[in-house]
Amino acid sequence: MSCVTGVRIFHRCKRVLDESDLEETFARSGGPGGQNVNKVSTAVTLRHRPTGISVTVQDSRSQALNRKLARERLLDAIERMREKERAAKIARREKLRRQRSPRPRALKKRILEGKRRRSKLKKLRTTLDD
Repeated sequence: MSCVTGVRIFHRCKRVLDESDLEETFARSGGPGGQNVNKVSTAVTLRHRPTGISVTVQDSRSQALNRKLARERLLDAIERMREKERAAKIARREKLRRQRSPRPRALKKRILEGKRRRSKLKKLRTTLDD
């Protein structure tokens, strides 16, 4: 549910887009829809200049409906991109935190014991020179 007020588009009450950031182009769409889609430019391509994300919609015979759908899908795509960036940022932060924190003494002892056992096993594999 998006509604246009002034130069901003509000979508689901939390996301805002400026109309000046959008580049909108129209083209003739194909597929079902009869003479209308063949003659009228009903397909809408919407590009968000700051992010470079582009969305093309030709679902409906109506250009107005396609424009509305394109804006909603563009907002969803931008939100997915931002969510992915947030997740990557959190993952980097967690990785650094794990790298900086020392291992608990018992875990370190267990790891070293396992390495010693593995070393002894490998030494048993060596061939004896006579």
